[in-house]
Amino acid sequence: MVMEEAMDGEMSLSNMVLGFLEDFERERRPENHHDDDEGSSGGDTAESRAFWQTQHSQLHEALAKTSQAESRIRADTEAAIKTMRAAGACSCSGRPAAGGDCRRCMLRHVAERLRDAGYNSALCKSKWTRSPDIPASGEHSYVDVVVQTRSGKAVRVVVELSFRAEFEMARAGAEYRALVAALPEVFVGRADRLRGVVKAMCAAAKQCMKENNMHMGPWRKHKYMQAKWLGTPERTAPVAAAPVVVPSVTVGSPAKHIKFRASMLTFDFGRTAVKVV
Repeated sequence: MVMEEAMDGEMSLSNMVLGFLEDFERERRPENHHDDDEGSSGGDTAESRAFWQTQHSQLHEALAKTSQAESRIRADTEAAIKTMRAAGACSCSGRPAAGGDCRRCMLRHVAERLRDAGYNSALCKSKWTRSPDIPASGEHSYVDVVVQTRSGKAVRVVVELSFRAEFEMARAGAEYRALVAALPEVFVGRADRLRGVVKAMCAAAKQCMKENNMHMGPWRKHKYMQAKWLGTPERTAPVAAAPVVVPSVTVGSPAKHIKFRASMLTFDFGRTAVKVV
């Protein structure tokens, strides 16, 4: 059963339910179908090997791309996580937490520390409703940072603190597990890079399920996974005091800053659009 170490009770329960459903689907397979211990049935053909090689290449390409701004945000995010884990306490309850890993508190802490460092950061909550493409409603919280490129375009950088765990699944084949292991625990990247990673991993999950003769749950599908980070989020500044406009991080032109208003941010599957006030 897949359990996320860096999740709160609600998220852990959700992950447990998904694991039970995957186990149930596996038990429903025909009796004459046998797997080895690695769960890699059907993955030994030349076509299968070519597919997995392609997915590894696509994932590596998507993860390898990064900018100086993204690298700085990643370093500051990792530093914020380290300081909270060193404190070892959950600020929402005042009680010690394992590794300081209460997800709600960790998200809030990271967003605050990034904002204190001068970034235009915010807590984000994506919500989606049931549709033909997304057969189940849900919501997901994460952090984002709005940055300005040299051309003056404002873009979002998504900060996901438990990225690898979002793609783990029970009894996956060896090839899929290798892809999951290649994912960073903390993802920091622009929407276009994230979109490439999600596409590669969802295609890999579909192939893994096919090779194991299992039904692919709706929560594993491309549109559902995209909705977690690439929908239209509620964006909230991490400070409880009166709103303070903080300059965004400028890439390549430190002297030039543009102010953003969190409520003016819009974001959809097809493109990113940030309105500058």
